[in-house]
Parts: sequence; C-alpha cells; structure tokens
Amino acid sequence: MEMFKFTGIVSKEPSGYASLCPELDVASTGQTVEEAKAMLLEAATLHIEGAIEDGLPYLRPIPLNDDPRNAAPETVVEVFHGQAQMSEDEFLALI
Repeated sequence: MEMFKFTGIVSKEPSGYASLCPELDVASTGQTVEEAKAMLLEAATLHIEGAIEDGLPYLRPIPLNDDPRNAAPETVVEVFHGQAQMSEDEFLALI
C-alpha cells in the first residue's frame, strides 16, 4: 500500500467544526476536532479512489482567497497532515 499525503485544516464553525483539504478541495464536518479530522480523511480517501476509478484528476486546489488560513485565520483551530492509503496500482495511476 502506498500513502498519499495531504494537508487538513480544521476551523471552528457555529455548529461544530469544519475540515478542509486544500489540495483536493474536499471538506467535511464534525462535532469535535477529532471527528472533523476523521471525516476529512474518509472524504479524501473516497475522493482519490473515485477519481482514479473514473480516470479523472484528483487534485483540485481551492483558490487562495477561499483557504481559511487566508480568508478567516481567526477560525482555524488546527492544521495537520493526513495520509490516505491506496493500492500500488492506484498510486501508479497518479504518476
């Protein structure tokens, strides 16, 4: 299994926490920081797998102005680095 590494950003929202992967333009939510991170990892993994299966590009970076680190830095709770596992064939399809 190969690992795809990505950045995760968790922001405080009125109803919980939002998480975003700026490299993939994939987002999720959770009631806690840990839940938001776990849900983002699952969303990122599913996005990568689906893009590979469909022969589509997996990278869709968000515009800099929409990145919460630039647009609303006061809401950012945590920036972390995540990993998604994929098979060797899936990984080779990316390069």
